[in-house]
Amino acid sequence: MNDPASQSRPLPLSQRLHQIVEEEGPDRLSFSDLALKLQARAWGGLLVIFAAINVIPLPPGMNMFFAIPLRRVSAQMAFGRTTPWFPAKIDRRGVTKDELHRLIAKIEWVESRIERMFKPRLASLTGRTATRLIGVVCFTLAIFAMLPIVHVAPAAVIVLFGLGLVYRDGALVIVAAIAGLVGAVVAAFLIASGAAIIGYIAHRIGL
Repeated sequence: MNDPASQSRPLPLSQRLHQIVEEEGPDRLSFSDLALKLQARAWGGLLVIFAAINVIPLPPGMNMFFAIPLRRVSAQMAFGRTTPWFPAKIDRRGVTKDELHRLIAKIEWVESRIERMFKPRLASLTGRTATRLIGVVCFTLAIFAMLPIVHVAPAAVIVLFGLGLVYRDGALVIVAAIAGLVGAVVAAFLIASGAAIIGYIAHRIGL
């Protein structure tokens, strides 16, 4: 007998990406094609994909490349677009199925262990108005995701927001918001501490 709760739970993102990779067609997918194949989970799915890439170690400068579409997606969410749109140059670059394979390998083992915790709840926190607010927050985080070294933390928070939208889980959105707030406080403390240290050193050497 099928579990009604499991029937209401959305298909895990990694499984949907597996299906996309296995479909017949060109090896390279434009971002628009990818969004179309993600269907109703396009916004959350794209946030997870672009942000997850920024969480893993990347060659210098590569985090900025993937943070650009991340910023565009979140901005469009904030403005209330119904479907994602990408400039032709970025859209044509898209993503290859091999790149999706590598991404799946990175997120699948985590998702398989925690996806049972996610379920549709607190619907108002993943509704249209909430999605626009999430877009505003993720756009701000995406700016920090463009920076070297510090890009991992904001990208990780965006992954949480994206998973919240994918699974329509308002509780996960709350967790993401708390993580973002804590991260902002820590970042502000580190920046203030760094500025104080620089000011102290400058004063000591007479600058």
